[in-house]
Amino acid sequence: MNKDDFIYGTRAVMEAIRSGRSIEKVWIKKGLDNALFTELFRMIRENEISFQFVPVEKINRITRKNHQGVLAVLQALEYANVEILVPGLFEKGVDPFLLILDQITDVRNFGAIVRTAECGGVQAIVIPEKGTAHIGADVVKTSAGAIHSLPVCKVKSLTSTIRYLKESGIRIVAANEKATVNYTSSEMRGPLAIVMGAENMGISDAVLKMVDQQVSIPLLGTIESLNVSVAAGLMIYEAIRQRN
Repeated sequence: MNKDDFIYGTRAVMEAIRSGRSIEKVWIKKGLDNALFTELFRMIRENEISFQFVPVEKINRITRKNHQGVLAVLQALEYANVEILVPGLFEKGVDPFLLILDQITDVRNFGAIVRTAECGGVQAIVIPEKGTAHIGADVVKTSAGAIHSLPVCKVKSLTSTIRYLKESGIRIVAANEKATVNYTSSEMRGPLAIVMGAENMGISDAVLKMVDQQVSIPLLGTIESLNVSVAAGLMIYEAIRQRN
């Protein structure tokens, strides 16, 4: 995590909240209990800021300075609302082309995917609130700044969001190495959302159960999976080939 991605110290975090800084979440040392913390916690709850009680070692891994057991992770960008974005695309007469990222926590992979998605005409990326890469300076760098050109929608539940997208007429196609359908045989024209999962964990079972189709990318070597950013690029550009 880059030093520009966070602020630390109880009073510094309180001031950040008062000034309206966009805070993604606050880490609080387990067992912290004093009058100043009580005031900070009240502000966190009133402003509906995500928080987590963590071992002090987790904060120490980010900074060894006098953090007082409190560290706030800052948002690098403002997130878009998928339920506003999708109707807006339809109203413009545009077929939505979205990318859903499930359990992708590596910032370099995340940034590379964003860069490819922006180049490939993807109109928005959908990610869950929990279990995703922190969008900070490292993502900005690896995406070559594309993160500021492509709307990112952070949602509480991927399954609920996928249900909404399907009800909106958007076809959901998931990349899964265990699927029997070749990705080039899938229908990717029209309103579409592609789902990608992390190399080590894949797409969650709950999400896989909701998609319209699972497809695989052929692997001819001995390695069991592609890097997820490469796989995402293949899926995106297959969609471009079909749509053009």
